[in-house]
Amino acid sequence: MKPRLIISGGGTGGHIFPALAIADAFKAQYPQAAILFVGASNRMEMQRVPEAGYKIKGLWISGFDRKNMLRNILFPVKLVWSLLQSLSIVLRFRPSVVVGTGGFASGPLLFVASMFKTPSLIQEQNAFPGITNKQLASRVDVICLGSEAASKFFPKSKIMVTGNPIRAALKQSISKAAAAEILGVAADQQTLLVLGGSLGARRINQLVHQLLDDMQQLNIQLIWQCGHLYAEEYQQYASANIHVMPFIDHMPAAYALADIVVSRAGALAISELCLMGKPTLFIPSPNVAENHQEKNAQALVDKEAALLVAERDADTQFWKGLRSLITDAALRAKLGKNIKGFAHPAATKEIMSRLTKLLTHE
Repeated sequence: MKPRLIISGGGTGGHIFPALAIADAFKAQYPQAAILFVGASNRMEMQRVPEAGYKIKGLWISGFDRKNMLRNILFPVKLVWSLLQSLSIVLRFRPSVVVGTGGFASGPLLFVASMFKTPSLIQEQNAFPGITNKQLASRVDVICLGSEAASKFFPKSKIMVTGNPIRAALKQSISKAAAAEILGVAADQQTLLVLGGSLGARRINQLVHQLLDDMQQLNIQLIWQCGHLYAEEYQQYASANIHVMPFIDHMPAAYALADIVVSRAGALAISELCLMGKPTLFIPSPNVAENHQEKNAQALVDKEAALLVAERDADTQFWKGLRSLITDAALRAKLGKNIKGFAHPAATKEIMSRLTKLLTHE
């Protein structure tokens, strides 16, 4: 069998990296498969996907801006054009199956594919689904959910809770000593890992900067992923115990060293932290649709599997929560154990099982 797969999704790493994990698994199972990605022409997938070794086509499409309606003047034109582009792509590539992982680029492509009755699957990462996947739900065959909390938004006959697919590289086992050597840090200190995404999170960076002296008094080693946008601003604070990194290329090493994590609450970040069993304080981004990051994190907090501090409360609550994680070993152990209970290590395998059934029309 030489199946032909189109994967569409992007805009953020939370949509791109699950798509790449699915593509890697598909290629491993079907080495002769033809795989094509479809994304938005001006978003990060246009760089990340080719770096991973896959071809990608870009659509002229953007999301609907609910805050500034003037930015939506071209939205109808972009939508029609992206549908025409998608029609051309589907007719030329003739996919055996299509997968959508969310983001506005996946909407036109999966809509067109459904017109040709192409077997289709969407993978929703968040506890509160994105608008694209909710709109596609009636047109696709299978809906794989990263979180049980999202099941109420979709037809029960189509859903299965698989968890979110994780990059295979993150599942490799690595010792603290080896991890410390890779990152150039100490292996024998309590370590705080701060993650704000590849671009960085301004508010998290500000909070960490304000508390550097307090953290050093507790003899904590800090691995601070400040993001490319903020590297110049914060690099000056690097020291023997403070390691400022624009981007962490070797996340398995970072996770192996981390005793505590401060992170945004994107679905993919949460899935990785669950898999690693890391006690985490989440600071959700308030700048996302439907406030879905806070909903993602709250699902864990409700089960005593993480701490949550909203940005609006961070000035008074962040250090209180972080200090409790640094000083309370019992709290770290409880959160680490409970968050690991949310892990779905077989997510990619389960999604592949459903894709195989779609291909074979079972």
